[in-house]
Amino acid sequence: MEIFKSIRLLFLSILIGVVVAGCAPRNPEDATVAEVEALEVPVDAEPLDPEVEATPDVEGSLTETEQAVLNARFGLLFDLEQHQTKEVEQYFNYFTHKARKTMARWLERSQPYLPYVRRVFTKYGLPQDLVLLPFVESGYNVRAYSWAGAGGMWQFMRGTGRLYDLKSDWWIDERRDPYKSTDAAARHLRDLYDRFGDWYLALAAYNAGEGKISRALKQANCNDFFELTQRNRKLSRRVRLKTETRHYVPKFIAISKIFQNLDTLGFKPVSWELEEEVATIKVPGGTDLLALARAGGMTWSEFHNYNPSFRRQVSPPYMDATAYLPVTKADKMIAYLADPGSRPYAGYNRHRVRSGESWWIISRRYGVPISVLKKVNNTRSNTLHPGQFVMVPGSGSSRAVAKSRPASGSKTRAIAAQRGNYVVRNGDTLWSISKKFGTTVNTIKRSNGLRSSRLKIGQKLYIPNNSNVATKQAAKDAGKVKTQLVRYKVRRGDNLWSIARRFGVSVSDLRKWNTLSAKGTIYAGQRLKVYVR
Repeated sequence: MEIFKSIRLLFLSILIGVVVAGCAPRNPEDATVAEVEALEVPVDAEPLDPEVEATPDVEGSLTETEQAVLNARFGLLFDLEQHQTKEVEQYFNYFTHKARKTMARWLERSQPYLPYVRRVFTKYGLPQDLVLLPFVESGYNVRAYSWAGAGGMWQFMRGTGRLYDLKSDWWIDERRDPYKSTDAAARHLRDLYDRFGDWYLALAAYNAGEGKISRALKQANCNDFFELTQRNRKLSRRVRLKTETRHYVPKFIAISKIFQNLDTLGFKPVSWELEEEVATIKVPGGTDLLALARAGGMTWSEFHNYNPSFRRQVSPPYMDATAYLPVTKADKMIAYLADPGSRPYAGYNRHRVRSGESWWIISRRYGVPISVLKKVNNTRSNTLHPGQFVMVPGSGSSRAVAKSRPASGSKTRAIAAQRGNYVVRNGDTLWSISKKFGTTVNTIKRSNGLRSSRLKIGQKLYIPNNSNVATKQAAKDAGKVKTQLVRYKVRRGDNLWSIARRFGVSVSDLRKWNTLSAKGTIYAGQRLKVYVR
């Protein structure tokens, strides 16, 4: 399988290279964000598993139990009628035998998202079977890209995604947002059903496009998917359905039968309890996402797992973007958003312009389009001066972030003053401060551009990696403040995070005060204890 992935990635790279060669503007400085976004594949893109697009090549027959499952009809949660075709049996055999390990991996990968997808589809009144569609599209992989440019677990093309409000450009690709893309997919499927009045035709249109299916039905003079596939050879080449589309519905039915009978077929049942509670927040344009992650004690990789739609370590400067934070860390991260100057430039590179450098040279060095550089630096000028500083947004991959040269002397002191997280008190010395925060005198000196050991009362110092110590100190100080007990009555639409934010407390404290477990839920009318300072 790894060989297939390598070959597929190589093919994808070659294809992109050909497109770039054929469409690149003659003057590099004329490159626009729109042109770049259409060519560039994110550095963390994952190709579709070969099994997603495989035509079943099966050997052997089904066991009696498997044949019984294939022939049976089920209607507990799955209310689509099951059609028996040769292709359904082929895919059923393929995913229960030859591609069994892949199917098991897909099932495991789907568990954090299945409960949310089910809620959204229930909200829009869609059949519960359709929560399985991402298995057919991507194997429930939020980072997947096809060779044709479709992205995310729902495999939206850019144009279709935009019709359903999914932004996709150099900064962000909301097709990879599992929450927004699920809502978009639900609306898209609902619109397709309204158009065709049949779920199998709606699924075929999801794969091939509404226009393609409409033209094929008109020429075949029918209104049934299976009848359409039987007449497919008689259609003109222009409207004839591709093998992928003809097999799309049978594959969906086969996976649906497998999912309904995981126990019987020997698969490990999926858990519907693995959805992680997240806080959904709006981040202002140009937010330093790497600094936001660090404020919550998260690495970029951890933050990006929650927010795969961000393609850079800086949010789009032209819009408020949506970010998802683990509830247990949301308080600190929201505090950072209220005062982003406390951790500047973590996701940016601060580049000092050298003699002879131009926007084009800087663009090539960092792999950032010129139009983006100008937007971030709020300028339209083509002129740069030696010694001038240019802010460069960091890439979405931590490995690709170029390291800017450390400033020295007065520049270091200026930056340290902005990032200052400790105020010098009476009797403090560099040695006593270093012991307090578990660091060294030389580290504090270098971090603050200090040449001597003299300190002034009220002076701000930047102490690297002191966030945990500072938090403990703040908690200790807060414990001395008088608290007042409030008995809050839960309202409809409340959740622990919104209540915690309203009273300025943490979710973990709310759980502790009210003996709620990590999986504990609240309900309208419930009384909660809140200790307000």
